[in-house]
Amino acid sequence: MAGVTPLPRLDPRAIRAVTFDFGDTLVPVSPVAFRAVVAAVAVDTCHRLALGDPGPFLVAWAEERDRQVREDVTEGREMDLGRRFARVIARRRGMPAPRAEDRWDDTEVDAAVDPAELTWALDAYRDRWVAGIPVPPGVAPVLAVIAATRRVGILSNWPHAPTIEAFVVRAGWRPYLAAVVVSADVGAIKPDASIFRAAEAALGMAGASPASFLHVGDDPRADVAGARRAGWRAAWLHARNPGSPLPGAGREPEPGDPPADVEIDALEEILDVLAEPPGGG
Repeated sequence: MAGVTPLPRLDPRAIRAVTFDFGDTLVPVSPVAFRAVVAAVAVDTCHRLALGDPGPFLVAWAEERDRQVREDVTEGREMDLGRRFARVIARRRGMPAPRAEDRWDDTEVDAAVDPAELTWALDAYRDRWVAGIPVPPGVAPVLAVIAATRRVGILSNWPHAPTIEAFVVRAGWRPYLAAVVVSADVGAIKPDASIFRAAEAALGMAGASPASFLHVGDDPRADVAGARRAGWRAAWLHARNPGSPLPGAGREPEPGDPPADVEIDALEEILDVLAEPPGGG
């Protein structure tokens, strides 16, 4: 608990805003569906840009994703999906990739890829993802109940914000959401406190007591420890999504991390936690 101010037992009347993680909290992402989305994007991109067999594209995609994890995620930055597309396209056009431990010269990469091609590829990724990942039926009722008395938002680590925005529209959740805050836009990833501050502002509550915010997520480091260190309250959802391709899936709390205020086994249980409406200003 070092560096974290102990908080009293969670009082639902003090919670004025609730944010939810996206992947594996609101939206379970199965490895089968995820692989199908990436495979479809590879086929689309290779056909559109005449890049040949999608098999080597997928190999390069996985290698560049791993490189971005090393270069960006470990430094607290979100992966740039457009940059990944650019590097993979450049590779398929004959540009040799640097060694795994070395960095790209992205100036050379940019010279090999037309910005319009990247725009098309990112749109294709968005559309394939939204079409390929099922909308969970139980989420909308939960959001609706909470939004009746509190501000509600999505607060997600994700490399492409338009994908989440498009999914929200498809799912019919937009009327319940005061904000959608995505790391790709903020420039930092949970557990960095700056993304929680960005969410406070996006929710129209900059300057409010951090303890009036509750964040719900499945990752004990990014969601729980991040929220608690930002002064928020935190609910840990035991998502139980085996094989999930998302970073942090199945992660356990790290020694010394602040604990969740509450733990739940299903998203609907958050309604019991928040059974009393906010009050007392």
